Amino acid sequence: MTATVTPYRSALTPGRDGFAGLVRAEWTKFRTVRGWVVGMLVAVAVTVLVGMLGPAGSHVVCSGPNGEKCGSNRPPAGPDGTAVHDSFYFVHRPLAGDGGITVRVSALAGAEPWAKAGVLVKDGTKPGAPYAAVMVTGGHGVRMQHNFTADTAGPASSAPFQWLRLTRAGDTLTGYASVDGERWTTVAVVDLAGLPSTVQAGLFVTSPAHVETNRTFGGASGSGGPTTATATFDRVGVDGSWRGGWTGTAIGGEDRGSFSSDGGFTVRGSGDIAPVVPGQGEIGKRIEDSLVGVFAGLIAVLVVATMFVTGEYRRGLIRTTLTAAPRRGRLLAAKAVVIGSVAFVTGVVAAALSVPLVGMVERGVGFFVYPVSAWTELRLIAGTGLLFAVAAVLALAVGALLRRGAGTVTAVVVAVVLPYLVAVASVLAEGPADWLLRLTPAAGFAVQQSMPEYEQVAASYTPADGYFPLSPLGGLVVTGVYTAVALTLAVVTLRRRDA
Repeated sequence: MTATVTPYRSALTPGRDGFAGLVRAEWTKFRTVRGWVVGMLVAVAVTVLVGMLGPAGSHVVCSGPNGEKCGSNRPPAGPDGTAVHDSFYFVHRPLAGDGGITVRVSALAGAEPWAKAGVLVKDGTKPGAPYAAVMVTGGHGVRMQHNFTADTAGPASSAPFQWLRLTRAGDTLTGYASVDGERWTTVAVVDLAGLPSTVQAGLFVTSPAHVETNRTFGGASGSGGPTTATATFDRVGVDGSWRGGWTGTAIGGEDRGSFSSDGGFTVRGSGDIAPVVPGQGEIGKRIEDSLVGVFAGLIAVLVVATMFVTGEYRRGLIRTTLTAAPRRGRLLAAKAVVIGSVAFVTGVVAAALSVPLVGMVERGVGFFVYPVSAWTELRLIAGTGLLFAVAAVLALAVGALLRRGAGTVTAVVVAVVLPYLVAVASVLAEGPADWLLRLTPAAGFAVQQSMPEYEQVAASYTPADGYFPLSPLGGLVVTGVYTAVALTLAVVTLRRRDA
């Protein structure tokens, strides 16, 4: 006799393992494992503490002639708040209303490539005040610059431009150049909003300090000193309402300047009119210096992200997880959402604490901190969170591929953190260091760069000085591509193999 057994079928309608439900389950799993939560708190703590180690162990003493503190010896601020050099010799007269000045620069001697000689209109003689100038340079042709950060190259010419003209019409300044004083070419037109009716206008000369940086294994040394340029001006002509006679003023307290007049002008000057950048050897701190502990906090995040997936393999819980959520791609995506979100919050909190706290310590020991806009500060804080998030998801994906905690942590630290440390510690020459930060997941550290490179400022724009070869967004994209590839491979592998 044969018995037929009918399988049991539930009368309930089968439910679907919705993605939101998976995310909630993975979040519950994360927050109930005390070690993982503590690991994220450790990431915040070490980011702040490592950032404080450098300035806390430093003390800056300024050697000003009157014993002034560093805080009172900081660079002036330009119209947009940028720290600037504003030191040059100025032969000037008041210009009331509209007008212009035309000169020929017949000689420029003893000059650095970025030495400048030309004509300038400035809102008074206070360092940092708005200005516009058209000039010849020691090695970069004719330029028109204004308000320190803006620079426009003049047109190319087979013959050298020697004649310069600068005119004012309200708030509009126009710079011209000519090779013969008859045929004029417009260099640039700029607008200086709020320029007063009476300005100081005239001739100027400046020559920046010569700096040479020698990088060795794990460090750098610099040499150089101030330079002086001498320019000869003739055929000086003015139009408009000019007042008084010519006066020579050393703007910014620069005493290496003078002028004489005998049918023309011979002007001698030193200094620079340009933004201050870290690569010039200034004793200052960038806002990203307060985030130097990010690499240490990131290591802690990478360890937690790795354990978030490899811990289930080690304990054999992955079978239970896959039984409850058989759609393996969605399961890994849910894990990525949870660990990425937690890592983002961790990075934002760590950066939001580090920036003011480490900055306070830096100022307390006498460092000058380069000012940045509120938007730049917000970008660095949010960017740190994104770096933590993308790197955490990368660690999760590699962990799903390797299924071993120690191997995964080693792999992601070597891929993400080690290239960054090698590049910024001057272990490699500038070229190889740049390529490391272009081609490896460490490219994401570019989110820490706050200061732009300026074509008109000769400086050491290297990773050791805080300059990355990719933009902040570009660096994150490179790290994101590595993460996307690793996550895709992890999904494919997870679907094909047994738990």
